[in-house]
Amino acid sequence: MECDICFHHCDLQEGKTGFCRARMNLNGINTCINYGKITSAAFDPIEKKPLKHFYPGSEILSVGSYGCNLACPFCQNHDISMANDRNAYYREVDMDYLVYLALRDKENLGIAFTYNEPLISYEMILDIAPVLHARGKKVVLVTNGTVNQSILEKVIPHVDAMNIDLKGDEKFYKELGGDYSSVRNTIEYVYDKCHLEITTLIIPGKNETDAFITQQAQWLSSLDQNIPWHLSRYFPNYKYQIPATPKEKIFHLRDVAQKYMNYVYMGNVW
Repeated sequence: MECDICFHHCDLQEGKTGFCRARMNLNGINTCINYGKITSAAFDPIEKKPLKHFYPGSEILSVGSYGCNLACPFCQNHDISMANDRNAYYREVDMDYLVYLALRDKENLGIAFTYNEPLISYEMILDIAPVLHARGKKVVLVTNGTVNQSILEKVIPHVDAMNIDLKGDEKFYKELGGDYSSVRNTIEYVYDKCHLEITTLIIPGKNETDAFITQQAQWLSSLDQNIPWHLSRYFPNYKYQIPATPKEKIFHLRDVAQKYMNYVYMGNVW
């Protein structure tokens, strides 16, 4: 069968997974095999997602599984995002238990699906979000945004906030096994349907030019000048040993972006 979750359109043979390692053809059904398999869970400040304009000062329960439909060589969570069902260390958790954890602390904002790519496991979001909303809690996604619109149409009514990675231009996305147009389409679809913030990890030699930041800022501002945009400083990780981005570059690119966007923040800069 052809998987319809994202731009890869993987040909799923019976009993085999696709690029993301989280979708499998089981008896002719495109099955989410990482459903409820939690590799990471922690209470985080909402600003760590990062979300600056969504209930600032709150904490949220962050949960993640394994697998991703990109192959970023600088991924800080590569031990889970690049893992599969055989080598990921996880605990199988019932959705009711996640709700219990989210409700146990009355001050907790809700649940953020993060750490790995949440939209490849969209069924978990659909199952847990209505229960959380019924109890006054919020649902947050931290995502690479490379998902087909048919999935977004199912998920977005149940999502309160998203942070979407905008990693680079079309050439850079090809290096990552990604698709630039998919990310743009996702941003254009969701920006007026839930709270949205954008993150770009600034990597030397990849996406740190004035021209790239100007191009993206002009496009984002055409949607909404008030979308918060996080420009984060890169550090060597996983397969990338490119030296860390100079702090001065982050300051400079912030100034470039601020010509078009009202809220530009710097990440990993102290």
